[in-house]
Amino acid sequence: MINHVWGLFAHPGQEWQSIRGEEETISHMYLTHVLLLAAIPAVSGFIGATQVGWSIGGGEPVKLTQASCMQLAVMSYLAMLAGVAVMGAFIHWMARTYDANPTLAQCIVFAAYTATPLFVGGLAGLYPHIWVALTVGTAAVCYTAYLLYVGLPKFMNIPSDEGFMFSSSVLAVGLVVLVAIIATSVIVWGMGMGPVYVR
Repeated sequence: MINHVWGLFAHPGQEWQSIRGEEETISHMYLTHVLLLAAIPAVSGFIGATQVGWSIGGGEPVKLTQASCMQLAVMSYLAMLAGVAVMGAFIHWMARTYDANPTLAQCIVFAAYTATPLFVGGLAGLYPHIWVALTVGTAAVCYTAYLLYVGLPKFMNIPSDEGFMFSSSVLAVGLVVLVAIIATSVIVWGMGMGPVYVR
């Protein structure tokens, strides 16, 4: 796992070829990669929100209670786990349009490795400052998109022009999934599971 994570940052084109050559099961992928890396933003956010706090405009830091922050961290963790599976399922479904025949497991593996920069970027939650979050978040999203556009044609073994269209479709679906997660969060918060601030 660590070799692939490092390889995706150091030499992504070559690493995608290596990943494609492996036979990975969904359960093994989750146990060795997704469950661990998806915990980075959840744990970092919990520590940052309860110990450091958000400071808006140089005022007093605003912190969350540990109980409410734990609920939010668990929900965000579960949302990330589900998000990888949903994106993998969409990639598998869309692959038929581009004459690619990957298995569902291969598509979920691809989605998990593509999301790696987002997971690692979650370390910014340790220091919850608006500019740190924006800078790291933007860099993570940009590199995730780069991995998607570089990796999809190689991983699916399709021409680069079809890979571009396929990647653009996956990116659009990813944005829809993100909006759905945000909408679900708002609904859950409205049901009384929102953040509780330390007074």
